Amino acid sequence: MAGSVEVFGGGTAVITGAAAGVGAGLARHAALALGMNVVLADIDEAALRRTCAEITDEGGRATPVVVDVRDAAAVQSLADSVVKESGPLRLLVNNAGVLQFGYLWDIPVDGWERLVSINISGVFHGVRAFLPHLLRQSEPAWVLNLASIGAVTARPLQTPYIMSKHAVLSMTECLHQEVALAGARHIHVGAVLPGAVTSRIFDEAGGVDRGDLSAAEMEREAMFRVREHAMGPEEAAATILQQAADGEFYIVTQPDAVHAAMRDRAQQLTARRPPAPVRSRFTAQQPE
Repeated sequence: MAGSVEVFGGGTAVITGAAAGVGAGLARHAALALGMNVVLADIDEAALRRTCAEITDEGGRATPVVVDVRDAAAVQSLADSVVKESGPLRLLVNNAGVLQFGYLWDIPVDGWERLVSINISGVFHGVRAFLPHLLRQSEPAWVLNLASIGAVTARPLQTPYIMSKHAVLSMTECLHQEVALAGARHIHVGAVLPGAVTSRIFDEAGGVDRGDLSAAEMEREAMFRVREHAMGPEEAAATILQQAADGEFYIVTQPDAVHAAMRDRAQQLTARRPPAPVRSRFTAQQPE
């Protein structure tokens, strides 16, 4: 099997949500370990410029672009400018995402709409903007959409996030079929299902302003405990891009945990069992 340097080295990558967490890990690994020219896209300009400066200070090639993935026109402008300035794209990672805690009936409408517009529409905007360019080029390209272990599970008090990751997984499975149907053999599509990876997504997650506030905050605290056992972003990035280079469609960071979740999901559907609250697969400290 080809190594990730052989597959991706020297190419251009675009990564959304690249200022921190998994996105920053992917950007650092792509630029510093694989020698890619990386365009980092994020809405947080200060964090974006810090991450880019860290990469360039270590000798990598990184360009910051402030982009709100909720804005279809802005994502289209990003795609057009990258292709115009850098030529064929080797790697697109639709990574930007947020989280929301609380009982579904307590979730603020603006919190719901923000999450859906970033986690689901943001991926759609990335695909819609970049795929026409990729279809026109002859060079191989990879499109990776960030789902989650949550895409094959159900978990209470994170319903908007879990729902969005199921949507991203389904979107990516359909996209894989559509790319094949279009005869675009040079385009490789992958769904990334990370387990727990160190980031600030739990700190920055939305909560609720009515109803059971304590339940929402207890779930946040539970996720902080999960984070204590999380994989580092750059280790996750190396795993993700090597599996992409190997031709995997379902790309996972912690195979034992994620594959077990997949088996459990398949068995639940086959047996038509209703879902029940589950213990975290990443720490024994998580309460029932």
